[in-house]
Amino acid sequence: MFGEHELKTQFIKIMDKKIHLVEGSGDKILYRRDGTRILIKRGRGKFLILPAPAEGYGVKFLFIRLSERIAIPPKERLVGYLSAPIDISVRSGDLEIDRFTVGREKYTLYGEKTVGVIARYHESDFHEKPPDSPGIVKLVIHNPTESWKLVERIVFPIRDSVMFYEENRAYYPLIILLTKEIYEANNTGNPPDGTLKPTHEAEPLPNFRMRWS
Repeated sequence: MFGEHELKTQFIKIMDKKIHLVEGSGDKILYRRDGTRILIKRGRGKFLILPAPAEGYGVKFLFIRLSERIAIPPKERLVGYLSAPIDISVRSGDLEIDRFTVGREKYTLYGEKTVGVIARYHESDFHEKPPDSPGIVKLVIHNPTESWKLVERIVFPIRDSVMFYEENRAYYPLIILLTKEIYEANNTGNPPDGTLKPTHEAEPLPNFRMRWS
């Protein structure tokens, strides 16, 4: 699913979507997906299907609510995995020719009406191993305080985030949640596993202070 694909007549299934490539005369390929049609001239660049952060309608944050709240002792860490929504980016060379969402889209307001942020919304169990999901977050919860802390959600920045992938799974960068007085989420830009491929050069994003933790 993810990675380089040959420009030839074929169907490429991406979860609940289907891409159809049709060879034309000469060196032209017609790309079709739902109502999208793009004529591609063969060149030196690769034809790539890559995961992208779930920005959907242009949001900057991903909100994942845990199906079970987690209590963290003082000075302890917990590492696990969450399922997560993703978008799909189709690229011809260095040009994004199509981008679309897969699965059902949900959005929510995180915080108060006047000062909150709109975020992509998802619910997930907390897993010890990567779940059977197209999109995955590796999460480190770190409680540096002297008090027990309760975690019921994680909200972190995703705009322009790098993604990491293998053939049938996509990963967000390693996410670290610090349960300080105001919880702080860090999209590190680092791969959760050293064997995964990045979609572009990895960089960390600014920490997000979860005022309504």
